[in-house]
Amino acid sequence: MKISVILPVYNGEKYIQKAIESVLNQTFHDFELIVVNDGSTDNTLNIIESFDDNRIKIINQTNHGPGAARNNALKIAQGQYVMYLDCDDWYHERALEISYNEITKYDADMTFFQMINYNNGEIYENDWFDLKTFDESFEGRAFSPEETPGSIFDLSVGVCQKIYSREFLEEIDAKFPEGIFFEDMPFFYYVYLKARRISIIKRHLYYRRKHDESITHVVDEKFLDTVAAGQVLMRIFIENEWYDAYKFDLLAYKINGPRFALRDLPLKCKSKMFMLIKEDYMQIKDSEYYQDFLDNLGPIKRKFFLDVIDADDYEEFMELNSQQAQ
Repeated sequence: MKISVILPVYNGEKYIQKAIESVLNQTFHDFELIVVNDGSTDNTLNIIESFDDNRIKIINQTNHGPGAARNNALKIAQGQYVMYLDCDDWYHERALEISYNEITKYDADMTFFQMINYNNGEIYENDWFDLKTFDESFEGRAFSPEETPGSIFDLSVGVCQKIYSREFLEEIDAKFPEGIFFEDMPFFYYVYLKARRISIIKRHLYYRRKHDESITHVVDEKFLDTVAAGQVLMRIFIENEWYDAYKFDLLAYKINGPRFALRDLPLKCKSKMFMLIKEDYMQIKDSEYYQDFLDNLGPIKRKFFLDVIDADDYEEFMELNSQQAQ
């Protein structure tokens, strides 16, 4: 079998049929579709089971989130290559064919392709999903992560935007963090920096639906997990001895995720978010990396970092921030 498509779903009755049909209607036929029903309580399972196609495998599990769902599917995947699909999105009809041809042509560990946004009938592009970070010199060949040292934090981390060699993922023991959202961010950086051969396809093969319930569209309590995801990311860079090479951009990236989340979260979530950030920063203050944060952060991020450390709660942080800004 050439490709395993992994599709986790939780309460996706509105969109799951289109997602599954986009896989079954591919021009490429040598695949399996592993659908992980992550404890759905709506009509999702009935819709999945309505498809009569022996290429579909169903995993039913209690709700543990997308990280656990993807990990469980990867354990039983049989394809030479692995692709991921979110339940509210869908593929271009030639996505598997083009992706497979590209990754095999360059014997790559992973291959990027472009995604396009869909919102209430409107289709539009953006630089992030169009892979604008990769200029023309990266096209038509395989390259290594060492060729992109200053731009890795400008890359799209979305797991669904790539096709991967399953042998490579198993070799590096790639796993998603479980029990948190934004799990694809640390997964991406681990896989990207472990890869030896990477390629890109400048073609839109994936339709990414934006809607009111999508994780990245609604700023709510899920964004509390940006702290935990950043902690996992930091640990990955330290354990794999990538920290020194990337620390300037890594530390800025780690600060910005929770900083923007705290800014954008509804008021009812801000105090909880602040305390999660503070707990993280107090651990950093007691670590060998504290001086690196002070030395490498720009003035805005450094101020935020120190204000959080100095304040006892969110209200004091806001007051301190206001006083220092005067």
